[in-house]
Amino acid sequence: MLEPLLSKGKKPGRPPIWTRRQLIDGIRWRTRTGTPWRDIPERYGPWGRVYDLFRRWQRDGTWQRIFTELQARADAKGLITWHLNVDSTVCRAHQHAADARKRGTCKRNHRAASPPSRTTTASDARAVA
Repeated sequence: MLEPLLSKGKKPGRPPIWTRRQLIDGIRWRTRTGTPWRDIPERYGPWGRVYDLFRRWQRDGTWQRIFTELQARADAKGLITWHLNVDSTVCRAHQHAADARKRGTCKRNHRAASPPSRTTTASDARAVA
């Protein structure tokens, strides 16, 4: 299914020891498992060759082209349901945003802006009466 999407370029020289299929399977195995590149099993070829193919295709846009084409084919067959879901439970303010106004002002200005405190002692109550 991927073969028609891949480039047909053939370089002159010695034939490759590892097939492109093995290298692509190695890339798929690595992205599925999430292991380091050096832990790719030998049946997929040397890890360095697998990584080189991955990076080369990443740089020249081959992966993006393959993804776009496969997505278009799946959408044409009705295999993709386009729904958008936004979950706001993961959106949080920065820790400094919660109390920024009070702590951002000078202490002297903060005290001057607050109303004078009223005391409720017995002598103050008699003075008012």
